Amino acid sequence: MIALFYLASAVALVAAAMAISRRNAFHALLYVVVSLLAVAVVFFTIGAPFAGALEIIVYAGAIIVLFVFVVMMLNLGPSAVRDEYGFLTPAMWIVPGGLAAILLAELVVIISGTGDGVTGAAIGPREVGLALFGPYVVAVEVASFLLLAGLVGAAYLGSGARISGGDR
Repeated sequence: MIALFYLASAVALVAAAMAISRRNAFHALLYVVVSLLAVAVVFFTIGAPFAGALEIIVYAGAIIVLFVFVVMMLNLGPSAVRDEYGFLTPAMWIVPGGLAAILLAELVVIISGTGDGVTGAAIGPREVGLALFGPYVVAVEVASFLLLAGLVGAAYLGSGARISGGDR
């Protein structure tokens, strides 16, 4: 399991580096998804399956869908349409596809139980709920308001409305 942990960590680092170095937002989001899935595999290898499942459902699912929604809503014009054709080339899928295949192989080893055992303590729904709605309840609410403000701002920018200087 230690080898799988280090392999998943390396995949997460490579995918994160690729995400911040891409010029196309869709390509960067694809690498962010791979990075988040690698972090979920790290959680599975240390014996935190609930945290890994939350990583997949909340981050790789909901948050990335929100990012894709915002990127599509902010339609950047003809240059963005040209960039979308680059998203469809088979060569663009080689690196993220390879990284995702590595993660899939690791998950098969973890689920089949052929690894050398789990090294960490399991984190369950009770512990996560107590942490989120216990000492961190203010931080969770602040994060939700920040996400809401970002969504409202993106909707405003995507609507094409112009900011006026007022009646001065």
